[in-house]
Amino acid sequence: MLRLIKFKLVPGILMMKRWLNWVVFSTSLMVTLPLGAIASAQSVINKATCTYNGKPLYGKVKIVESLPDIKVKIVSSSPDLIVEPVTVFPQRCGQWQFVESFPDLKVQIVENFPDIQIQFVNSFPGVR
Repeated sequence: MLRLIKFKLVPGILMMKRWLNWVVFSTSLMVTLPLGAIASAQSVINKATCTYNGKPLYGKVKIVESLPDIKVKIVSSSPDLIVEPVTVFPQRCGQWQFVESFPDLKVQIVENFPDIQIQFVNSFPGVR
């Protein structure tokens, strides 16, 4: 009779250990994955070339509702990019000329999950 009890308990204990290992593993994933998403966009913005994933952060910009090159959130402090709207010759980093056709960059303005955060200014644009 004792052997039957041991036989029935051992698979239950093994299942409990597996379940506990799975809980610990999935909990650690839930904790570490968001930390990677919180990382600053500074690591993706190339300051030397003023690009984000190969897309220039200056030039002619079109605001779109779908299929953007970059999703941005407009903030008033601690931006990743300082943007100066210009009417002609957007040649410096952060200078954007808003156009309706032939853009260099398509931007979608979002509130949640932006790729980068921007702040509009009248002078001194660039990556911070």
